[in-house]
Amino acid sequence: MYAEFDETLVTGNEMIDSQHKELIDKINDLLKSCEQSSGKVTAIQTLGYLADYTDFHFSAEEKLQEEIGYPGITEHKQKHEELRQVVSELHAMLEEEEGPSEAFVAQVQKNVVDWLYNHIKGFDRSVAEYKNMTLNNEKL
Repeated sequence: MYAEFDETLVTGNEMIDSQHKELIDKINDLLKSCEQSSGKVTAIQTLGYLADYTDFHFSAEEKLQEEIGYPGITEHKQKHEELRQVVSELHAMLEEEEGPSEAFVAQVQKNVVDWLYNHIKGFDRSVAEYKNMTLNNEKL
């Protein structure tokens, strides 16, 4: 099952929302690569690209949090580190196997797609709400 960016994932921050869409596209690219006969090599390359884009995105989010003085930044960074660890474990899993297995795809679904949905709906939305609240208070 592919990931999908829908209204429940909108944070209201254009930069973050566009990066989330791109991140979901990269996850879907990984899932598609698992279905191809080229298998392992393509999946490893796609997972590497996903890891790079994830780092880029997390850096942008964390910079935004620093700029607005977001009080939950430490916990948010810990959550980001969790996903980085998962991606590293997925890479090791892929290296050990002959190609992307059903177990690998299940781990991507559970530990990347589901994690991302929950993270966006909880942590990222709270950052956007904090930013909006802060901006609105400055206007008063």
